[in-house]
Amino acid sequence: MENIRILLAEDDKNLGNILKAYLEAKNYPTTLCQDGKIAYDAFKRDEFDFCVLDIMMPEMDGFTLAKKIRKIDKDIPILFLSAKAMQEDRIQGFEVGADDYLTKPFSMEELLLRIKAIMRRSLASDTEGSKSEFEFGKYLFEYNRQTLTFEGNEQKLTSKEAELLRLLCENMNNVLDRTVALNKIWFDDSYFNARSMDVYITKLRKYLKGDTNVELINVHGVGFKLVVTEG
Repeated sequence: MENIRILLAEDDKNLGNILKAYLEAKNYPTTLCQDGKIAYDAFKRDEFDFCVLDIMMPEMDGFTLAKKIRKIDKDIPILFLSAKAMQEDRIQGFEVGADDYLTKPFSMEELLLRIKAIMRRSLASDTEGSKSEFEFGKYLFEYNRQTLTFEGNEQKLTSKEAELLRLLCENMNNVLDRTVALNKIWFDDSYFNARSMDVYITKLRKYLKGDTNVELINVHGVGFKLVVTEG
């Protein structure tokens, strides 16, 4: 998983230089930008495999930058860095399409592990032994491509959306336990991660509203169920 090209947007010059040096020492070529506008221009100009974005930046904040990046590339992994630990900020980060959110201060090792975990999900292939295509109702879900197709219209999914939908499909018409999903995708079942998962469930429910024979329901106190009935 070496030579993953990273766009790093961080307005703290010292931290930015430290992160860039660390990532490049680990064989991750990194472009450092010190405000959101410069980062956006770099993203349009060059090719990247991963984005690490600070939230509070001059010219353009990280949330706005992520939205603009998503309009160009709907499935590039995005990890937010922020000194803001408020629950609302974390949820907003996931709502704009983040794959992960790391609160300052953090260790370099944790950042690297999170990048590797996200890339493993993004680069998942059929060799993992798990089913990668699911047809249900009028939908075709292709996990490896991270796409959900409905009547010819293709919806790109983030890596976490794809992971969560695959778990739901693998447990179709059965309850997917919240704790199981959290530990498999977020690696722990903390309160903040649970709230983040709720955001993704809401987004998936929106994507699945086109077919009345498909329903994503909450099972109170237990988890979620993807219910598919015959038309």
